Amino acid sequence: MHTFSVYVEDRPGLLNRVASLLRRRNFNIHSLAVGHSEIPGVSRMTAVVQTDAGGAHRIQAHLYKIVNVLRVDDITDRPSIVRDLALIKVTADIHTRSALVQLAHVFNARVVDVGPTSIVVELSGSEAKIDGLVEVLQPYGVLEMVRAGRIAMERGTGGGPPAADAVSAGAVDENVSYSV
Repeated sequence: MHTFSVYVEDRPGLLNRVASLLRRRNFNIHSLAVGHSEIPGVSRMTAVVQTDAGGAHRIQAHLYKIVNVLRVDDITDRPSIVRDLALIKVTADIHTRSALVQLAHVFNARVVDVGPTSIVVELSGSEAKIDGLVEVLQPYGVLEMVRAGRIAMERGTGGGPPAADAVSAGAVDENVSYSV
């Protein structure tokens, strides 16, 4: 798996173009998350793709060919913070509710909704941590679950937004050579 941090201009259809590019080249997208960045008019994508190092290099080169892509970083081997998000609805009654709240606490999860017959737990963390919580909640009866795409950011001063002139001009990093 390779994790890419991609800055793009906030334009309609860009997510579809990125996903289509990866699909056409037969890359399996494990996770794709997009949201606003710290720069107005610029979004940030985190794409987790199943590939080897050669495929990762090709992905990077192909992404730079998309007009509104400003910057692409393969952060797979860089010190990074990586998080998944999950909402899990579990069957709960008066007898099991306190045990479920304690389990959520053990995983540093939050109980975000309590109903007469269920609770909803929110957890942000590694894929393994979320899998672990789901496993211990299964005996209580998982009613629904949704997991958001993985997001990632380099630790320390690495990474960061593209240069302001690249954002305004829609330019790519011209100091890097990419062959396809």
